[in-house]
Parts: sequence; C-alpha cells; structure tokens
Amino acid sequence: MSVNDPRGPSVDSRTADRKAKVAERLAHRGCNSRKGAVKVVIAWPDRLHVAEPAPLITVAGRLERKGGREMVARCPTKQDAQEAAEWLVDRFSRLVPGLPVTANVEAGGGQFLVVLATGRR
Repeated sequence: MSVNDPRGPSVDSRTADRKAKVAERLAHRGCNSRKGAVKVVIAWPDRLHVAEPAPLITVAGRLERKGGREMVARCPTKQDAQEAAEWLVDRFSRLVPGLPVTANVEAGGGQFLVVLATGRR
C-alpha cells in the first residue's frame, strides 16, 4: 500500500540501543495514528454523587505546575461533597505523591463545591 493510505506502512517505534535486534518496526498508518489519540482518564467511583467531575489528570498537572486552587466537582449534599473530598485527597496522594493537596467543601448556589488546593501559589 501507499504510505499515504491508512493501511500503508508507518514507523511504530525506534530504539537508540545498538544491541537491539530490531531498531524499528512498522505498523499500519491508521493503527499507529489511533494509538496516540487515547487520553488517560481516572474514573470517579460510581458511589460518589458528583456533577461535572473534572478530569483529574489535567487538574493534577495544573496544580503541580501552578499550585493554587481548583474546583473539581459539584455535589447535591454536603455529605456527598465530603465523601468526594476524602476520596480526592487519597487519590492525589498516590497520583502526585510530592504535592500536598487539601480538599475543601464550599456551599454555593444551592450545591456544594469540592475545591482542591495546594500550599503554593
């Protein structure tokens, strides 16, 4: 097939190791292109009642780079928000071990907001 066809050849991986038996391998261009289009997602547990949960990998990256505060979910009750906050602190302690993250529950607009914060700004 032509290199422009989705079934055409595309370099899948390369290694700088001179002792490697195969320095590169081929894959279909269409297959190779799809592999990079998958985003990592940390699923929120079904037991937590949250609306509009934030993508946690993205939140972790921003908090690690900039610090500060970020609203990550809305909950219908204070108890739901507290459960989500506890789960988030535990999850972030493993996701970004060197980043001290706290979670606060704030009332707002008839709902309860879960806000993550770091000590730095």
